[in-house]
Amino acid sequence: MSGYAAVFSARFRMLLQYRAAALAGFGTQLFWGLIRVMIFEAFFASSSHAQPMRLDETITYIWLGQALFALLPFRTDPDVSQMIRTGSVAYELVRPVDLYGFWYARAVADRVAPTVLRAIPMMIVAWLFLGLRPPASWECGVAWGIATVGAVLMSGAITALMTISLLWTMAGDGIARLMPTIVLFFSGMLVPLVFLPASFQPIVDALPFRDIIDVPFRIYMGHLPPSQWPALLAQEGIWLAVLIGLGRWFLSRSMRRLVVQGG
Repeated sequence: MSGYAAVFSARFRMLLQYRAAALAGFGTQLFWGLIRVMIFEAFFASSSHAQPMRLDETITYIWLGQALFALLPFRTDPDVSQMIRTGSVAYELVRPVDLYGFWYARAVADRVAPTVLRAIPMMIVAWLFLGLRPPASWECGVAWGIATVGAVLMSGAITALMTISLLWTMAGDGIARLMPTIVLFFSGMLVPLVFLPASFQPIVDALPFRDIIDVPFRIYMGHLPPSQWPALLAQEGIWLAVLIGLGRWFLSRSMRRLVVQGG
């Protein structure tokens, strides 16, 4: 495990150098967060029906989403993608480590480092000025932390699976265009999932994407009762095991048919 921890640490420290990009991302997410808050304020003001989430809860949900936006598995590992395109991925195959573990450690670091750089200032500003509420209780805060760790691991597993798929497609243009739409919608980043029609709820509940955004945020707010937490965290753990197992199987199959072209 020390080898993979070293890979994570090296990748994490390298990504922490992109402070200008993090500052630009903070400004962009602050802007879009304000727009989304105004949209939901107008929605609540224009509707006389009882909503499944209060306005103050929705505002908290929005700012948590803006703070943790970089956690979403939008894209593949750019360095590994380049190696697959040029053929230098062959060097990855001779490393004295498990290849999936190596790429997975990189994928988790790719999600954590940008999130840390953006989340801390975003949450401070949102807490002080923009209506972000603290956790509903200390129990909610602890459960949210556990669920968020699971979300990080799951996001890394999805990222690794996307990267492995390039061994079959090389260019990866399809997955790069498809995944952001799927992840944004089914995670709850665009609209909190409780606002979706009842007919959609069984679908979004069965998919793993809600465990990255929707479940941790609703635990944070106390919107999900403690009686549901064990089942939700168990589902998150099961999906994580499935995604890691699928990634390992997919990589093993890919190695059997890999043909290295180029330099």
